[in-house]
Amino acid sequence: MNEFRKDFPILNQEVNGHPLVYLDSAATSQKPKQVLDVIRRYYDLDNSNVHRGVHTLGNRATDSYEGSREKVRKFINAKSTKEIIYTRGTTTSLNTVASGYGRQHVEEGDEIIISYMEHHSNLIPWQQLAKEKKAVLKYLDLEEDGTITLETVRNTITDKTKIVAITMASNVLGTINPIKEIAEIAHAHGAIIVVDAAQAAPHMPIDVQDLDADFLGFSGHKMGGPTGIGVLYGKEALLEEMDPIEFGGEMIDFVDLYESTWKELPWKFEGGTPNIAGAIGLGAAIDYLTEIGLENIANHEHELVEYALQEMDKIGGLSIYGPRDPNQRCGLITFNLEGVHPHDLATVLDMNGIAIRAGHHCAQPLMKWLSCSATARASFYIYNTKQDIDRLVEGLRGAKEYFNDVF
Repeated sequence: MNEFRKDFPILNQEVNGHPLVYLDSAATSQKPKQVLDVIRRYYDLDNSNVHRGVHTLGNRATDSYEGSREKVRKFINAKSTKEIIYTRGTTTSLNTVASGYGRQHVEEGDEIIISYMEHHSNLIPWQQLAKEKKAVLKYLDLEEDGTITLETVRNTITDKTKIVAITMASNVLGTINPIKEIAEIAHAHGAIIVVDAAQAAPHMPIDVQDLDADFLGFSGHKMGGPTGIGVLYGKEALLEEMDPIEFGGEMIDFVDLYESTWKELPWKFEGGTPNIAGAIGLGAAIDYLTEIGLENIANHEHELVEYALQEMDKIGGLSIYGPRDPNQRCGLITFNLEGVHPHDLATVLDMNGIAIRAGHHCAQPLMKWLSCSATARASFYIYNTKQDIDRLVEGLRGAKEYFNDVF
């Protein structure tokens, strides 16, 4: 995997006089030159709006834009490109389901089930929908190691449950949830399952048909693609019965003075000029990841996590959150150093060229569950190495000594 570092030009720099160690890919990943080149080529040679034009540039742009949709379909093994909706990112994807599907199907007294480990993007839309519809918002309890048991799922989902919304991989704990089994339980009670795959799609194979996910969302910028582009997958039958939530150009079939009709899937959910370069860049990122192999990426990250857990455990006063089994977690480790605020820790590491994330990670209910206000997080991707982890451990030891001397 070390060979792939050369594809990421941003890594070839120094930060504060030290070679950059980028350990913040869970927030956003770096972009390989193959993706950057495709985006630049679109703007240099093909820049035009899609679908509406009949000239050469418009046709080339449309072919690339829709070609990327087919790449997304294959990437997650959807049945049809009709099931692939371009969005601005995971947040928009999940809000689209809450507004478009939830408002049509959730009624007073119905249950919406989420977990304590959800990112705010997969919490607030359901919280607001429950308020609006006077529905019941229920939380799946977590085990001490930050996992969810199927027994808990069975004891929580009832015949009143309409929606189960859950992350495939936690952005804080790293926990990988058993989506296929949860979907089976939800469907047995007549509920649908909505999957937040923002932290999963970049790191492991996803087969929406095998998972039997009803809806699933992810973002391009966490998987080597550009910002501002994401995907909402939905089963065709569910998308067909949903109304669009944005109205305007591109998503219409016919407009009269007092009535309008919508285009067929997937375009009825894509009003306005889309993020054309973003979609094309996402397609290039999928090409890149597919060539490497998602299984290879997952194995590489499991090795890094196993090594990092082993080395970080040697640092006294360091608390690590989430499952201890590296095969139960995605490529990130969240932690706290006793007596040091995560923001201070991240600042000291940055002085040594090491980029990590610090804060509540848009998961404040989970922070409350962990009995802390914030944590530090190191997250790994295809360009990270064991040497990067050695630098992190060295930086943590140095930070511990520094704060011990100061205080």
